[in-house]
Amino acid sequence: MSSSRTCRASAEPVDVRELGTIDYTEAWELQRSFLTARADGTAPDTMLLLQHPSVYTAGKRTEPADRPVDGTPVIDVDRGGKITWHGPGQLVGYPIVKLADPIDVVHYVRRLEEALIHVCDQLGVHSGRVEGRSGVWIPADDRGIERKIAAIGIRVQRGVTMHGFELNCNADLSAFDAIVPCGIRDAGVTSLSYELQRDVTVEAVLPLARDAVLAALEGELPVSEDRWLPRPEAPQAPGVTFALQN
Repeated sequence: MSSSRTCRASAEPVDVRELGTIDYTEAWELQRSFLTARADGTAPDTMLLLQHPSVYTAGKRTEPADRPVDGTPVIDVDRGGKITWHGPGQLVGYPIVKLADPIDVVHYVRRLEEALIHVCDQLGVHSGRVEGRSGVWIPADDRGIERKIAAIGIRVQRGVTMHGFELNCNADLSAFDAIVPCGIRDAGVTSLSYELQRDVTVEAVLPLARDAVLAALEGELPVSEDRWLPRPEAPQAPGVTFALQN
């Protein structure tokens, strides 16, 4: 699929809903209802933008060793990928979009990455992709090892996407210490606030992310091929971030 044209089946505008802070299970139910309506043709493409109270969620490929060892509750979900954390200070986006044929899920993930790379660029944070992994990454430097600033995990059902992305703005990253984020042991986690050494709020980032994701979906922000981070070797744990169901 060309990155310079829309990946959506519809030309109608995306209905963007900014929900503030909402419980994870409530948002999950909302997603499923929007997905059914979109697949049935009774609702437009929708994007939910929000924050969650602190919660761990585990995708289909989560291993027992990735989970918290202290008995902290984990919600098992139907997206791809492994375990992650959501919480205050993290912008979460759930695009519920009917993809154009032929459906190319990997390219859809690349579009979301491109949008979040663009947000980082606008704020002055250099980021990119890692071969074999999804999400947006900061290269290793004198401040730390290679580290993830945005994660992506999606599901496609009846040709419609759900779940989506999270971008760490000013989140308390210590919540990741209890798990192996996304099943990846040889990299770290970071935030816009840490990288810029100033407070970067969800409220400040939300409009940038909203506009960038919409532009990426439409092909107005094409996927670039020059944002792969150089690495001496392949990652130890490539991440699978999507689940596909007819």
